[in-house]
Amino acid sequence: MKKFAMAAFSLGMLTSTGVTYAQAKTRAQVYQELIEAKQNGLDYVTDASYPEVATVNEGTVAWLKKQVQAKAVHDNKVATAGTPGATN
Repeated sequence: MKKFAMAAFSLGMLTSTGVTYAQAKTRAQVYQELIEAKQNGLDYVTDASYPEVATVNEGTVAWLKKQVQAKAVHDNKVATAGTPGATN
């Protein structure tokens, strides 16, 4: 009986630990998420300020967000300028 209990316990431990390692994201996806987080100012969150941005970094985060928005507007204008019949 003791052998059966030990075998069942071992099997349970092996199957339960293997499931936690499976991830659905690739390295490229995680890297892209990190880039987007940094652009959104999440790189300036500290342990003391979580989940908000640290007060010291608020100006930098606001500036970064404006830069990202300006780049998106610029990229949109460039993309629509190349299409026939588009007006800016």
